[in-house]
Amino acid sequence: MRVLTFLASRFVAGDTIGDAIRAVASLNREGIKATLDNLGEDSLTREQAVAAAEENLLMLRRLAEAKVDANISLKLTQLGLAIDEGLARENLTRIFQEAAKLKIFVRVDMESSAWTQKTLDLFYSLKPSFPDIGIVLQSCLRRTESDVKDAVARGVRVRLCKGAYREPAELAFADKAEVNANYDACAALLTQAPLPAFATHDDVRIAAALKACDAAGLVKSDYEIQMLYGLRPRRWRELKEQGHTVRVYVPYGTHWMPYFYRRIRERKENLMFVLRNLFE
Repeated sequence: MRVLTFLASRFVAGDTIGDAIRAVASLNREGIKATLDNLGEDSLTREQAVAAAEENLLMLRRLAEAKVDANISLKLTQLGLAIDEGLARENLTRIFQEAAKLKIFVRVDMESSAWTQKTLDLFYSLKPSFPDIGIVLQSCLRRTESDVKDAVARGVRVRLCKGAYREPAELAFADKAEVNANYDACAALLTQAPLPAFATHDDVRIAAALKACDAAGLVKSDYEIQMLYGLRPRRWRELKEQGHTVRVYVPYGTHWMPYFYRRIRERKENLMFVLRNLFE
């Protein structure tokens, strides 16, 4: 418990929106952009899902008031997808409407493979009405190359990550080398999509993505490198100094315990990676 509390104090911006916005403003002063996320998944009741939607709406308004350079990320199970798809659609639509009014980009995050298709279906059903939205895809899944090709064809903004969930072998690559190879292949495909975001702390993956962007004729403002709050800040700054657009994912909220516990439980290398970077 003490270890998790210590980790949370470094890798979560705080309990409140105000804490998170102060962290975003600090990043902005260094020329680094941010993505804000209110921690919490798997709402179990309608009331919890509606409260999560209200928190995201408040987040959008507070970001607009603060005039900081940040967008938001959200998970559909937090908005009620596991309870009622209609409820999740209603909550997501309200958030998209507010974001469009305030001109703030929203990205729908990806969860475990149990929710991949439902997340994509809901996302694509709303995309024609809300053009300025994006999705996350995970290179650990065998299906992702096909999903990336579909996203490119549809002109969707994609955040590519490796994925932090323990998945069935028939759905996901078990070998780390295969996950990395799929990441690189998908990153190369995403150079044909608008403003691709390469989310990784792996220097080899970053180098491969940058090489693919160069080969595709992209300039540094045509893509983003994304990392997690509290992890490898010196690397953020190096990339920013090299002229790359760097965006840091900033989580906040009181639900940090399940956030850390689930990731550590599912992949022990997640904890080892964090521990290796504590003293950077």
